[in-house]
Amino acid sequence: MTATAPGAGGAGTAGTAGTAGTAGGSPVTVEAHQSAILRVITALPPASLELADAEGCVLAEDVTAAVPLPSFDNSSMDGYAVQAADTDHSSERSPATLPVKGEIAAGDTGAFRLDPGTAVRIMTGAQLPSGADAVVPVEWTNGGGELVEIYRPVEPGNAVRYVGGDAREGETLLTAGLRIRPMHIAVAASAGRRQVRVRPRPRVVVLSTGNELTEPGTPLVPGRIWDSNSYMLAAAAREAGAVACRRSVVPDDIAGVLPALQEQLRHADLLVTTGGVSMGGDHDVVKAALRELGTVTFTKVAMQPGMPQGFGTIGEERVPIFTLPGNPVSAYVSFHLFVRPAIAALQGAADLRLPAVRATLTAAVRSPEGRRSYLRGVLGDGEVAPLSGQGSHQIAALGKANALIIVPERETRLPAGETVDVLVLP
Repeated sequence: MTATAPGAGGAGTAGTAGTAGTAGGSPVTVEAHQSAILRVITALPPASLELADAEGCVLAEDVTAAVPLPSFDNSSMDGYAVQAADTDHSSERSPATLPVKGEIAAGDTGAFRLDPGTAVRIMTGAQLPSGADAVVPVEWTNGGGELVEIYRPVEPGNAVRYVGGDAREGETLLTAGLRIRPMHIAVAASAGRRQVRVRPRPRVVVLSTGNELTEPGTPLVPGRIWDSNSYMLAAAAREAGAVACRRSVVPDDIAGVLPALQEQLRHADLLVTTGGVSMGGDHDVVKAALRELGTVTFTKVAMQPGMPQGFGTIGEERVPIFTLPGNPVSAYVSFHLFVRPAIAALQGAADLRLPAVRATLTAAVRSPEGRRSYLRGVLGDGEVAPLSGQGSHQIAALGKANALIIVPERETRLPAGETVDVLVLP
């Protein structure tokens, strides 16, 4: 660990800091819990990776141009290299006619020269011969091989890419802290870099707990449900920039939960569990098991869904662990508010939060007093429509949402037509 992640803002101290917000205390704000988490997270150490493996990682260094880009004057079109003055009076009725003294293909590395009053056939990307100051596109000619007729005059510099026209030697092309996307790979390659120094994608392991859970694809019996949380959260972690995997369902058994977690420590930079953390349940095995380690604090956060939260570190390497609620909507909202920023912080990235916009409610919404609600909605054209079925277990409605409508703690009802803050889901 090499660098402390940026804070999330907001006031107060969450239970993860060990001073407030435990199960018996008052709920803490979303911002306080975010801040307490990010005070613990430190960025992963940089590593040099091949360009083919760097997509999605965060740059830990600036990438500069080793040479000017482009490094030689070249043609941007197929055509004829000329001196522009030789085309001054050309027209459809009275074309300039020039002898063609050779051809330059892209990749030719020889020394080429153009004499006044002549033309050289040239391909896109080929180096411009010395003495030439313009390229006539082949479409403006008769395409001649020995003599070429030019039907339009060209200005000096026409269809020429000059040395350094894209970037100067030594110019910064990519800055540290940038999350590498495909076009950034192209930029680094064009600068001659085979490797870049990056903060790698965090390794995230997701575990679902619960005797009621069974693997999708197996027969379902009364009292059981198929596990959806671990698949959802692993996919969300990958979407957030991590390398993520899920472990098969862990039963509600303290003797099984701890070994399952310890087994994953060597594979993970961050652990996520879901289930077993409600406030006061007799079968909250994740809470009971981790409390024995003395490193995870369980917190009530003034939000809906997702009030019960747990966060801390385990193992000698102090691997961060999030214990999220078991209801799927609660787990999904909690992931975006708390786990997603932590994944970004592990990479030293600035893109910590979901993007927020303002939109107009198409229907009235309700919220419990004293909690910030995150309601599922459909956002479009400056309006957001609340979905029916806002229960934390209603995963079918979650599948229709592309946004979370924020109802502040002080509000219990917002009418249709009200302008609200909305988080845009990826």
